Amino acid sequence: MSATEDPGPDLPRGLREDESEQSEYKAGAATSLESGIAAIASTAKTLPNGPGVYRMLDEAGEALYVGKARDLQKRVSTYTQIPRLPRRLQRMVAQTVSLEVVRTNTEVEALLLESNLIKRLRPRYNVLLRDDKSFPYILITGDHAVPQITKHRGAQSREGDYYGPFASAGAVNRTITALERAFLLRSCSDAVFASRSRPCLMYQIKRCSAPCVDRISAEDYRSLVAQARSFLTGQSTEIRQRLSRAMEEASESLDFESAATYRDRIRSLAHIQAHQDINVEGVENADIVAAFQQAGQTCIQIFFFRAGRNYGNRAYYPGHDKSLDAGAVLTAFVSQFYENKPVPKQLLTSHPLTQEALIAEALSLNAGHKVEILTPQRGGKKKLVDNAKRNAEESLARRLAESNSQRRLLESMAEIFGLDAPPARIEVYDNSHTQGSNAYGAMIVAGPDGFIKNAYRKFRIKGKAEPDTAPGTPSETRTDSDPTVLVTEDTDEVPRGGDDYAMMREVLTRRLSRALKEDPEQESGQWPDLILLDGGRGQLSIGLEVLAELGLDDLPIAAVAKGPDRNAGRERIFLPDAPPLLLEPRDPVLYYIQRLRDEAHRFAIGTHRAGRTKGRLRSTLDDIPGIGAKRKRALLHHFGSAAAVARAGLTDLESVDGISRTIARLVYEHFNSSA
Repeated sequence: MSATEDPGPDLPRGLREDESEQSEYKAGAATSLESGIAAIASTAKTLPNGPGVYRMLDEAGEALYVGKARDLQKRVSTYTQIPRLPRRLQRMVAQTVSLEVVRTNTEVEALLLESNLIKRLRPRYNVLLRDDKSFPYILITGDHAVPQITKHRGAQSREGDYYGPFASAGAVNRTITALERAFLLRSCSDAVFASRSRPCLMYQIKRCSAPCVDRISAEDYRSLVAQARSFLTGQSTEIRQRLSRAMEEASESLDFESAATYRDRIRSLAHIQAHQDINVEGVENADIVAAFQQAGQTCIQIFFFRAGRNYGNRAYYPGHDKSLDAGAVLTAFVSQFYENKPVPKQLLTSHPLTQEALIAEALSLNAGHKVEILTPQRGGKKKLVDNAKRNAEESLARRLAESNSQRRLLESMAEIFGLDAPPARIEVYDNSHTQGSNAYGAMIVAGPDGFIKNAYRKFRIKGKAEPDTAPGTPSETRTDSDPTVLVTEDTDEVPRGGDDYAMMREVLTRRLSRALKEDPEQESGQWPDLILLDGGRGQLSIGLEVLAELGLDDLPIAAVAKGPDRNAGRERIFLPDAPPLLLEPRDPVLYYIQRLRDEAHRFAIGTHRAGRTKGRLRSTLDDIPGIGAKRKRALLHHFGSAAAVARAGLTDLESVDGISRTIARLVYEHFNSSA
């Protein structure tokens, strides 16, 4: 393709441009390419012939692409050779206005920096790893005389030994339960451990040896901890043999109770191994990473093997251009995935990685030990990779089937609600409160890929609402037993009984006003294609009024009311200037609308309950200057309640540990200043 040819109008997914920009792109591609080539060429002349990282920037200064190079000048200059570039990169060059370059000492440093920048900047032309959540681990603590076994997620800052990662919290929980039965280690927190005066239920069900009340000696407990650590590091056979010998000795000594205990511990170990052993020679600490492509999408399955056991697997669907093959996507995935995660000694991949030796060197530098990357061609390791690839194929098939089903649902939604195209963003609104107190609004978002949970928003109702009960309803409630503790948080703003219409008005106004302020041209893709309100004709009227006030009359909006007696399946859909719509009970679109409404209701209820709990925990002690969490806790532990603190004398307050004479006088005067 020559530099003057139109590279095509198919912009990357998620990229929106106004009509003038699209017109310029279609009719003036040559001009855009020429300006992009000129910007790149002028920068390339000044670049050194050494390693580093470069960033292509658009006119807004946003990163279009991040790349690394062994020779910066040579690599960046290749972007001026348009006929050799795929269409994806031609589009990128056409949008490039400037470059930023970071020089590094080695190519390995460049690779590590590239991965870091891609994850932070998320450039639209790079392969992007999504759903990059932290993995759970098993932790045997080392900061207490009596170590605890527990699940851990996040920074590994606590002293102790970490084992994992596990693919899911469920896998960790099941393993910890089996380890408790096998080694009788405590899982309670240090605070609970210190407060025990008799064994808890875990001891009764034989999942703890009760070191809290000395039912086991410190030396014997340390022996159990050592056995658990040995088992988790792969010495399972030795541990089982030791327990078997102990069981036989107890049986020969006619100590059948001890023998039964050893038997149960052996069974627990067998349960773990039955689910996790793989028995593949040479695979102790390894990750199996396999990719499968279909219909322009890629699924990557990663299996975690530690100490010869399978700790589970997880599927990833990285965003990328459809022209990239599985090997290129897998290479980008490995570079980004291990940027902030522990790397095992061995990676088994389904496809050879680009610059495999360089990536292995970078991972080794990050991990502090040698990392080997292999693409096995035969034997047991090949079977592991094939199994991972088969899982990737099945996961992608399910995802594509769900995507097709979702696409058909959205097409039907467009037909029912009179939309020009299937909605890419549906926003559903609901409110939750208890007779007006702790009132919250909630917004959930759904699209072609399902619920978009990082776009959910909660709204604490701020405006004063008119009660829909009799006038004069009290706006503040306190407990009878403790008049100093507030039960509700916002009762002075939202009277008991609360006005649902006013709440809905406030939530919609706040959401759409902010959207207008941040994106008045509606170009960001964060505007709804359809607004659904939980309610009937009244809520719809409120929504239409808000849209009219903000000049957004063109936004599609509807309300979904529950059926008679809240009967699911008989929901009525209220549309502007139309009679209520009643879908057939078995209509898939009705099921989808019910799912949207139920998700909004779940999110609203959860938000309200969290706010209500926070309000109940709030004490008037929080209003006293100089009383922080530590002093508040000391006062409540000493007196039992905020009401007792309010009744306490100055001398009693001064006797509390951590409360000085000055602070005691502040507390006393706070409750007695009006006396």
